[in-house]
Amino acid sequence: MVFLGPQLVITLVMVSLIQKLGPHYSFARWLLCSTGLFRYLYPTNDELRALAGVPKETGKSKSKRSTKHLENGKTAETFHVPRNLDIQLETAPITYLDVIHLKYYTEYSYLLDFALYSGIVYIATELSSLVFHMKGEMNMSIFWCLVVVGFATKLLLSLTTEYFKSEESVGERSTVVVMGFAYLLVAMMVLIVDEERLEVGLDTAYRSFNASACAFLELQGLNSTGPASKIVLKFFMALWCAMIGALFTFPGLRMAKMHWDCLKYCRENFLLRLLLNVSFASPFVAVLLWVRPVARDYLTARVFSGMTEPLMSERVFDSLRVCFVVATVLSRLAAMPVYLQAYLNIAYHRVEQQKKEAGRITNVELQKKIAAVFYYLCVVMLQYIAPLLICLYLTLTYKTLGGYSWLGAPSNVTALDGEPVLSRLADTTDNDSLLHTAEHFTLTLDSLKQIFTTEVLRGFYGFTTWWTCFALFASTSLGMVYQSYFSHA
Repeated sequence: MVFLGPQLVITLVMVSLIQKLGPHYSFARWLLCSTGLFRYLYPTNDELRALAGVPKETGKSKSKRSTKHLENGKTAETFHVPRNLDIQLETAPITYLDVIHLKYYTEYSYLLDFALYSGIVYIATELSSLVFHMKGEMNMSIFWCLVVVGFATKLLLSLTTEYFKSEESVGERSTVVVMGFAYLLVAMMVLIVDEERLEVGLDTAYRSFNASACAFLELQGLNSTGPASKIVLKFFMALWCAMIGALFTFPGLRMAKMHWDCLKYCRENFLLRLLLNVSFASPFVAVLLWVRPVARDYLTARVFSGMTEPLMSERVFDSLRVCFVVATVLSRLAAMPVYLQAYLNIAYHRVEQQKKEAGRITNVELQKKIAAVFYYLCVVMLQYIAPLLICLYLTLTYKTLGGYSWLGAPSNVTALDGEPVLSRLADTTDNDSLLHTAEHFTLTLDSLKQIFTTEVLRGFYGFTTWWTCFALFASTSLGMVYQSYFSHA
């Protein structure tokens, strides 16, 4: 295996760029501060007093009130105003000084910037593979992609565990647990579907892995029918799917709420509504591309009248499936500023809704109600981009390790064939010299590597990619049903 090659050079150059340019240029910061986003400013105490006609306290009463607040750990001046107060909120563009102190801003910035660098590394690796012959060289762009997937999953897990730490988040905890078990049931149902209906490739991957592993174990003098049964492997896959579904629950609800608001804001802009709806429904189409009777048999096997051959070949269909998932994720990332502004507008609607209520509210509660929308912005950003990045970089990994190409041409990545190595390994078992022992050790490592063939990796990442698209579609669809129900209630 070659380590000193073009891919290592690309990795080293990118690491150097991260060190030099990272502190000065940030795509995450640009997305928040340079795309026209604006936030709503809460009214000051003086403005509320002037609108409500509340006189300013002076003298002994003010001193007692300030002392009382100091004893409770608060120094803010508190007074009551009517809920139906005619408040006109001012707006201000979001700047770097506004967002740098927000919770989870550092994690959001690291995730999005590193995802961008990883994407550049992947594109450079794909382009260099067209120029240089990389047979036997380690594809280091895969490690960059897997780091992005791991980092995004870890952040989603951190956001989800926040619901289990707070005593006030009983409903959120129950929702996560219920949806986790629901996705577990759905995953177990999906895993028993025949490969002729849903071509996730797990059965083929298991047969290939089991055959290679059995051959390796026999050469080591171990009699085994396989390292694990199919039922056990599918059960652990179902647990993994349940965790992904649980992590995608609240991001899907958040995405549905923002999409619902966006459709209300752009009622007169037909083109924007069409683009938003197409972007929202595209994960469902991506899920259908793995259903063989609907997609592959229809496009690659059926010959329509007036034609002599199907619409596309098997390789072109595989490339179409990968490209469609990538285009789906990129379209949602491109629409991110529209969705984020729809979220920031929640502050305005909260005030408008409050004007229809009776009673009184304290100035502190009113200001918190408006400011909390902006303070929660980076959490919303993570809930929006983390599932998309997981789906995108799993698809890129699936494309590379599965041996696919972008244009449907034969890929230069071929399935690993473990038979020659295993036979050579058997020939070295009768030699006791130091040289043959070293050769035997090297061939053993090669045979371990060849257990995970292209079919095995294609099946695992193919199913994981499909399930991520399914969870993305299912969570947002449930959110839209939720929004529709409460809007008509």
